[in-house]
Amino acid sequence: MSPMHVAIDATPLINTSGGLVRYVRELALALAAEFPDDKIILMSDQPFRVPEGAPRNLRAVVGGSGFLERRWWLCGAQKAILRVGANVFHGTNFVVPWLPLKPCVLTLHDLAPWRAESSGETSAFVHRRTPLQIGLGLAARIIVPTEAVRREAIERFGVHPSRIHAVPHAACSKFRPTAPWPHPKPYFFYVGDIVGRKNLMLVAEAFCEIRNRCDVDLLLAGPARFPKSLTQRPGVLELGEVADEQLAQLYTGAAACLHPSRYEGFGLPVLEAMQCGALVIAAGCPAVREVAGDGALLLEADNPKAWLNAMQQALDGAEYLKQVRQRALKRAAQYSWSKTARLTRQVYQKAYAGFWN
Repeated sequence: MSPMHVAIDATPLINTSGGLVRYVRELALALAAEFPDDKIILMSDQPFRVPEGAPRNLRAVVGGSGFLERRWWLCGAQKAILRVGANVFHGTNFVVPWLPLKPCVLTLHDLAPWRAESSGETSAFVHRRTPLQIGLGLAARIIVPTEAVRREAIERFGVHPSRIHAVPHAACSKFRPTAPWPHPKPYFFYVGDIVGRKNLMLVAEAFCEIRNRCDVDLLLAGPARFPKSLTQRPGVLELGEVADEQLAQLYTGAAACLHPSRYEGFGLPVLEAMQCGALVIAAGCPAVREVAGDGALLLEADNPKAWLNAMQQALDGAEYLKQVRQRALKRAAQYSWSKTARLTRQVYQKAYAGFWN
């Protein structure tokens, strides 16, 4: 297998947390580790955080400040790609350069930007540009995280099935059963953002009813500020951003980790919690159902009574839910970033071979 020289869009790494940050960081590290003869270049027109523990074949490039290079997707990215001698460019966040001088791979994480219930979540930049770039064939190959998203993309954008590949994400190795979070009472745990499709108020209402019966808390983690209508309720505690080591403790110690989202492309918090051996109660949208399998308790997103009953049973230690926890670890073991890296590199090779033929 010939060595490759891959340029990866590192723009998501300007942020401190979130699913996109995890995806770019863990994929780059895994590619560099799995293929030590390859050169992996993280690049952006903005300063970003280089992943800790990066091996020698993984390095960072920040675009120049000239007039043309500031037009990153029009000119700057292409100049940087040529300058570092990359064989393939990977657009990790819905877009690729407008002039594909080298074969490009695009990651389409989900179709939330084009769904009615997710209106306003994503920038107009992505909403307009991505369908146009896909239609023009600027991405030689497209990566999606689940077969559910693959089916959606083929139907919505008319992508030929041979151009689009389902490559699952994974949870990093820091997520494993560990010492529980030191909290003085039982708690439910939610990690994520607060956009409408996350369906957070379903959990809030069920929690309030349970708290009228039991002394229990609801812990919320994520970079966004949760609404006061939620955080000012008794027993609701907002933690803000949490480091991965503490996040693993929170997952491990929770009576249940809650994921009520109506729509996901993958559902990374679900897999992270499962890898910690946590009980996950999640809405069974197609992607989450595909990822979690039998390793989570999957409910309808708009069935408050089912959520209330499941959360109460989690507090009561129902035997069948203990079995769900055991299955969670087995299911989560099927995913790894090394596997993701190997599958991703196969897509790079197909993009490269097809570009020159």
